[in-house]
Amino acid sequence: MKKKMYLSMFSAAAVLSLAACGSGDNEEASGAAGGNDDSGNNAAEGNEAEGNNEGASEDQEEVTLDFMHLWPQGSSPDHYRIVEDIISEFEEEYSHVTVEMEVLENEQYKNKLQVVSSSNQLPDVGMTWPAGFLEPYAEGEMFAPLDDILDEDGMRDDFVAGTVEAYSVDDQAYALPLELNIAPVFYNQAIFEENGVEVPETYEDLLSVIDTLASNGVTPIALGNRDRWTGSMWYMYLADRIGGSDALNSAIDRSGSFEDERLVDAAARIQEMVDHDAFIPGFNGLSDQEAKAEFMNSSAAMYLIGSWDLPNYTTNEEVDQEFRDNIDFFKFPEVDGGEGEINNWVGGPGVGLFVAEDSDVKEEAKAFVKHFTEEWGKRSVEDAGVIPGTQVNTDEVDLPDLFIDVLDELNNASDITLFADVQMSSSVAEEHLNMIQSLFGGEVTPEEFTEAHEEALQAED
Repeated sequence: MKKKMYLSMFSAAAVLSLAACGSGDNEEASGAAGGNDDSGNNAAEGNEAEGNNEGASEDQEEVTLDFMHLWPQGSSPDHYRIVEDIISEFEEEYSHVTVEMEVLENEQYKNKLQVVSSSNQLPDVGMTWPAGFLEPYAEGEMFAPLDDILDEDGMRDDFVAGTVEAYSVDDQAYALPLELNIAPVFYNQAIFEENGVEVPETYEDLLSVIDTLASNGVTPIALGNRDRWTGSMWYMYLADRIGGSDALNSAIDRSGSFEDERLVDAAARIQEMVDHDAFIPGFNGLSDQEAKAEFMNSSAAMYLIGSWDLPNYTTNEEVDQEFRDNIDFFKFPEVDGGEGEINNWVGGPGVGLFVAEDSDVKEEAKAFVKHFTEEWGKRSVEDAGVIPGTQVNTDEVDLPDLFIDVLDELNNASDITLFADVQMSSSVAEEHLNMIQSLFGGEVTPEEFTEAHEEALQAED
């Protein structure tokens, strides 16, 4: 069995100490802001900082720190503004450091990270996803261990329990978490009321809601499955509600099999939903952004997405207030006879910050990561609608009720299962996402869907 990482489930107490504790739209960023196109390590030669918190001294030679992130100004303006503010403060404290920023949208970012890592030209600081995405970079000694930062001033205790472990390999942390997400089913209350349907509590209830909406000419669910991870969330929830959190997780970590009948059943339910016209016409050819537009213009009744999208339904002044007032969410329904609990969620940590192992300015880079993570935790909830990886006292922040409700669900979660494609290696994740699209498109049977996964996972053993 390959090296095991922290792949899933945070207990209710461990998930969030939200009691007295709170995403970035990283999956949906579009367009790229400017910045330095050279993402190699361009630091000037000179002395490095003597410690992470000592700031600059007059005799230190000026250096450049390259920072690559995925929150463009056009699609993530609040995130981008906070990043700029944090950088300005850091440069003021460390006057010998200039931070040069390159910003790419999600898929461009992933592609460029692969390219620059293959040529040993990683930025000094960048963003990574946890678990299977991070693992090859850590095992290839491309990311630097950051336990020295975590052990400094008790910083490790500032994070929500379990989040740092998601970025760890062999008990060493290779990134610091910035986000924590769960994926609710958001719905338009006005559409539900107009069509006489109520929030479904079981899968059969959900099919009944879908049938009623479809027969009334209303699109039940906005789904843009060209991006594939969107459909994966629907499959993951059905796998959880039928087999409990163990079924899917054990198949991925190889303590079980993907040909588990519970996982076959989950795939069959996906095709049953398709047969009931649950999803927007042409869903397999639509991007998530295109499908979301149908939900945002009140043409679709439901939309399953991560809590990073909360600002669109709460604080985003560019979104019509009447629409925002109509949006609520519900937990993914239970399946009769299934082993999963209604308080189990799909989600987990989002992006975190890494430091390149071969950075010429590693001490400054670590100081920047520490400063950025601390400041992001203070500002991101109120200023960007992000649930950070650090603990948040909800009594001390001014948040809309919908936001507080999601935070309460995090606090009461039984388990949170990390997004499947993030748990997997890149090659298995690609097979998973391709098979998700084939499953929704009716191109494979449920049995063929699970067999393909099992073969891909076995090839990794």
